Amino acid sequence: MGELEVRVAAILRRQRVVTTAEQKRLVFEKLMIDPVRREVSLNNLPVPLTALEFDLLHFLASHPGRVWRRAELIQEVWDYEYVGDQRVVDVHIGQIRKKIEADAAQPALIQTVRGVGYKFECPAPDQQPEKVL
Repeated sequence: MGELEVRVAAILRRQRVVTTAEQKRLVFEKLMIDPVRREVSLNNLPVPLTALEFDLLHFLASHPGRVWRRAELIQEVWDYEYVGDQRVVDVHIGQIRKKIEADAAQPALIQTVRGVGYKFECPAPDQQPEKVL
């Protein structure tokens, strides 16, 4: 029984290290994304997102400034080769914008790069996200 306890404790210790080391909160001025709790808040108010919306926002925010094609986002976020209309990404981006942008018609955070795809822009120039445990 003692050996079993030691082994279980060792496994649990390793799990906690992986979780806290890899999954950190992203904070961009008034926007906070917590991947561990799967929560987003804007101006300290919770933002209700679907699971897919959360995954898409977290992925884009984890790579600020990088432009992603729709096919790449589907591969990375949906995690499979999507055979249908890739404009499904546009629908989800639109829903996220309605929830986190001050003006969804003039988005500041999730920007469209015409003819290519989307990118997440930090609110202030040269600002990288604060990674908080």
